Amino acid sequence: MKRENRFGSFCVLLLIAAVFCLWGGVGVKAHAAQEISACAADKQINKEISPEAQLVTLGCFFKKWEGVNTLHFKVSLKNVSDIPQRFRVNIFLDNGKAVGGLLPRKTKKGLVKPGKTVSFVYPVKNMLSNPKSIDIRITTMGK
Repeated sequence: MKRENRFGSFCVLLLIAAVFCLWGGVGVKAHAAQEISACAADKQINKEISPEAQLVTLGCFFKKWEGVNTLHFKVSLKNVSDIPQRFRVNIFLDNGKAVGGLLPRKTKKGLVKPGKTVSFVYPVKNMLSNPKSIDIRITTMGK
């Protein structure tokens, strides 16, 4: 009787270990899907950046959005001026699509302070591959 009980306990423990191993593998796959890479060749990226801003990160990754695995841009900017700023980001792709917005999106918590960095992720609807060329324009909002 004791031997059967040990065997049943061993099977349950083995099943739990297998579930954790499979669950861990799913987490690794989801993280790999969001790995940030270069969006296009360096010479295919045209940048117009305001002197008050420094482009810290411009990267791409694919992630599910509205049920489709689509392209996302991660943009990080640093305020290199000596006054708080709000930035406008516009990203234009070679196929005519464009995304962008304001950083920070809302000003309730204030503007980007001097020396601080702000970032945002912009999804591009129905974009299933990396673009061949990109135009990025970063300007400051008028006072």
